[in-house]
Amino acid sequence: MNNPWEEIRLDDYENHMSLDSVKQLQAMNGMMKEQFEAYPVKTAMVLGIAGGNGLEHVSRGKYDTVYGVDINENYLRAVAERYGSLEGVLECIHLDLISDSDKLPRAELVIANLLVEYIGYPVFQKVIRQVSPEYVSVGIQINTDEKEWVSDSPYLHAFDRLDEVHHQMDGEELTAAMKEIGYEKILQSAVDLPNGKSIVRLDFRKSR
Repeated sequence: MNNPWEEIRLDDYENHMSLDSVKQLQAMNGMMKEQFEAYPVKTAMVLGIAGGNGLEHVSRGKYDTVYGVDINENYLRAVAERYGSLEGVLECIHLDLISDSDKLPRAELVIANLLVEYIGYPVFQKVIRQVSPEYVSVGIQINTDEKEWVSDSPYLHAFDRLDEVHHQMDGEELTAAMKEIGYEKILQSAVDLPNGKSIVRLDFRKSR
């Protein structure tokens, strides 16, 4: 059976994520601006790029190459159309991280926001070993209440199958998983969202 993310329409995803009751698209946009600017790197890889939210913060003066990786080919087609101004810098890669992470190129920075939830810690470790970045910046959703992890919205049923691939996240467990493969946590921050949720940003640097 195919991955649920291959079936979710980009309009449904972005409309849900940008609702006032959800506000994840807006929160991640601000987070990605900081992530792109944070470290002295010339190459970056965004895992689970979806429609390219946040790519407007990529500086052509700073970055030689930014890879956008996603399992959904329609998402990548939209990214290429929306961000033609990044031609020569942005490279879209259609790839299933669970089965084909060994095909990923190297990059100095990996950005993975709301992505580890859908592949799990062991697969993420494998991805990072392959890409071998100096820095890793991860955004994970933490539920501070006991409600469903997908916020209620008119688009809710678009995400019905995500339970098949969703993993509950924990900052300490992610930090331990990263330490296992030689990365130390260097930053932690959080953005509160509606509905008792937050996005926690955890940054790591390759150990010397």
